[in-house]
Amino acid sequence: MKWEKLLARGRFGDTPGFIPTQVVRSEFEVDYDRIIFSAPFRNLQDKTQVFPLPEQAFVHTRLTHSLEVSSVGRSLGKAAGELLLKKYPILEKTGISAYEVGAIVAAAALTHDIGNPPFGHAGEEAISDFFKFHMAGKCWESHVRGEQWADLCNFEGNAQGFRMLVSKSNGLKLTYATLAAFTKYPRPSFIPHRDIARRSQKKYGFFINQLADFEQMGAFLGIEKSSPECWLRHPLAFLVEAADDICYSIIDLEDGCTMGLVSFDETVKLLAPILKDKFDPKKLKDRSNAQNLGALRALAIGELINETVEVFAQYEESMCKGNFDKALTDIIPSAKALQKITAVSVEKIYRSKVVLEKEAAGFQVLEGLLSVFSQALYHQFYHQERFSGQDKSILRLLPEDFPLKGWGSEVNPYPLLRALVDFISGMTDKYALNLYRRVKGISFPGS
Repeated sequence: MKWEKLLARGRFGDTPGFIPTQVVRSEFEVDYDRIIFSAPFRNLQDKTQVFPLPEQAFVHTRLTHSLEVSSVGRSLGKAAGELLLKKYPILEKTGISAYEVGAIVAAAALTHDIGNPPFGHAGEEAISDFFKFHMAGKCWESHVRGEQWADLCNFEGNAQGFRMLVSKSNGLKLTYATLAAFTKYPRPSFIPHRDIARRSQKKYGFFINQLADFEQMGAFLGIEKSSPECWLRHPLAFLVEAADDICYSIIDLEDGCTMGLVSFDETVKLLAPILKDKFDPKKLKDRSNAQNLGALRALAIGELINETVEVFAQYEESMCKGNFDKALTDIIPSAKALQKITAVSVEKIYRSKVVLEKEAAGFQVLEGLLSVFSQALYHQFYHQERFSGQDKSILRLLPEDFPLKGWGSEVNPYPLLRALVDFISGMTDKYALNLYRRVKGISFPGS
């Protein structure tokens, strides 16, 4: 793969031969602005990062997390861009700048969680489990194809994000470069064999009905395939992934410490190996714990950015050839320190009582919502003798643009189910909880 093509300015949804007239902002800055002002991005302010429905203002939501990942991503991309411009003089002829490389990574990082459902990763599992195990979900299996059923039974926020970004009706028309940098897992859900040694095949990155969109993007940027079903990662996707890894490792630990789940002393011990000679315990005495946490977090993130850029410079050629497929944060000098932070976070933060209790509630909420809407749709179009007045009332709660025509026993309902999952996964945590209470009769509007 060639950098001059990987960084091309073409935009998804534009007609062939279209020439941008915007001169005030670069095409990649336009991407960033479109994301910031989009409704799906705003909804991240009320979606779970680690602590569902947090009452404390200092705990990160998906919105604050995404902004922080984008900030780190910009730093990584700009530093990587400077290296690329020195190494490949041909890039100067294309007019690309280091700042624009940073803008690509920043925009892609800004969207990296945009497809996540309510209640975080528990929400992903809840949607998957509904189709795998719940009768109101399993009843659809005989009506769809095998690869479509694989999509439904393994809901993936990354694939949902790609679907939202390329939607023909309300997609953001981002540049191909930003879309590719966003895609950490360039494969569909259903493949005969998964290469577990390749990081990019750990999960999947697009649903089967977005295959043509992904092929279009890959062809435009010259992204090659690693197998008949799987593509190589765009090299900048490694930086987006690293920005996310850096932020959740350090900032989730900070949140855990602030919540009292990890002691301040243990937090300092975990961060010290990353800071190395920059760590001065004497300075901790003159500041509050909150001030110290902020200072240590900033120093740790800065050090991890430097280490990541050095490793990227070492392996970017191998990335372009498809020979490198690992997480950058797994091979930087501070990798072992990050692994220790992850182990402590899993034990004391992600499996803490406050998180597990609210995750359990999230399972009930999403299963309950999917059940009532799925059953009403199934009754109307595929089991009409059971279509009740309650079903009619439930269907009136769907969005005005929900596709409620053209379905029947002879029609594959996969697009209908995708629209239902779009509706449920696009909800904020509080909206999902409130709607669940109302459709279950637990509370009433205005109460």
